[in-house]
Amino acid sequence: SGSPSLAVLTNGDYVASHDEFGPKSTEHSRAVSHIFQSRDRGATWRKVSTIDGAFWSALFVHRGALYLFGPDKHHGNLLIRRSLDGGVTWTSPTNSATGLLRGDGQYHCAPMPVIEHAGRLWRAMERRDPPIAWGINYRAGMFSIPVGADLLQATNWMCSNFLPSDRAWNGGDMGAWLEGNAVVTPAGQLVNVLRVQTKSPDEKAAIVHISPDGTTASFDPATGFVNFPGGAKKFAIRFDPETKRYWTLASIVRERHRAPDPGRIRNTLALTTSTNLLNWEVRCVLLYHPDTAKHGFQYVDWLFDGEDIIAACRTAFDDGQGGARNQHDANYLTFHRFANFRRLTMADSVP
Repeated sequence: SGSPSLAVLTNGDYVASHDEFGPKSTEHSRAVSHIFQSRDRGATWRKVSTIDGAFWSALFVHRGALYLFGPDKHHGNLLIRRSLDGGVTWTSPTNSATGLLRGDGQYHCAPMPVIEHAGRLWRAMERRDPPIAWGINYRAGMFSIPVGADLLQATNWMCSNFLPSDRAWNGGDMGAWLEGNAVVTPAGQLVNVLRVQTKSPDEKAAIVHISPDGTTASFDPATGFVNFPGGAKKFAIRFDPETKRYWTLASIVRERHRAPDPGRIRNTLALTTSTNLLNWEVRCVLLYHPDTAKHGFQYVDWLFDGEDIIAACRTAFDDGQGGARNQHDANYLTFHRFANFRRLTMADSVP
C-alpha cells in the first residue's frame, strides 16, 4: 500500500487513504485507492470505500466537504472527487464539470498539503515532460483555485508554468525534483518546497517561488537549495501558528547510516522544524529500526491534532511472512499519534 493520506472531518472523525502499487497492481492502467474511517481518534479503523481510478491522491477537507485530489493512475490525468458522507460515497469525475481537472495526462504527485492563502487554495503538482522515465523529466508547478469556487469545475482551477530541472544544478548532483509542498514563507510569499534526489548523503530541498497571481514559477539554482534532513524522500511541511514554526516528519539518515543515495535509506522517522524554511533542525527521532534494507518509515502524511501530531505512514516492517521485499516496497499502512509534539526533544527519541 502506498501514498498514505489523512484528514480530520468537521465532526472529528478521521479518514485515511492509500493506493495499491507494485507489479501486481493496476497503477499503470487505472489505479485503485481505499478509504478508511475512524470514529475513535485512530484507535480502530474500518474500510468504507474503494475508488477505481485514483493514485498518489490526497485527502483534504474544505468548507465541510471531504475531497480526494490526484491522478487516475501512474502519470495520469488529474482528478478531484468530493464526498459529503465522510468518504463512503464519492462524486464521479467523468468530465470537466464533475472533477476531471486536466485530461492531458502525465501528472505526478504524492499526498501533499492543500493550503489556503490569499483567498485561494494551493496545491503543488508535477508534470512529466517529455513523457519518458521516472523523475528526471518532472517539472514543478502549482495549481490554485478561489476558496469559494466549485472545486469540481475544471475551469475554476489555474496552474503556473511547469519548471524543468537541470542535471547541472546542485554542483551536478541533481537527479530529480518532485512531491512539492505549497507553503507560505514568513514574509507571506507562496513557495513550492520540493524533495530533491541526490547521490550525496547531504540531503537537500529546493524552494521554487510562485508569483502572487499563481501564474509564474521561478527558481534560482544558486540560492534555491537548502540543507534538509530527509530531503531525498517525500515530506509534508505544515505551519503551526502556535509556535510560528514549520514542522515536518521526515525520513532522515542518521550519522551511522550515512551512505550515497540517501533516498534509499528510510529506517528513521524524525520530527524536524524550522522558523524560516531555510534552516532545519531535528527535534526528536520518532520511529527507528537499525536495518536499512527491509525497514522503512516513509511517505508520511500528518496533521496537527491539538497538542499532538497524527500520522499515516507507509511502513516496511516484520510481518511473520518474511517482511517487506525491501525498504521501499512497504507491507503496512500504520497510524501513529505523537503526543505533545511541541515539547519533544532529542532526549525523548526512541532507542
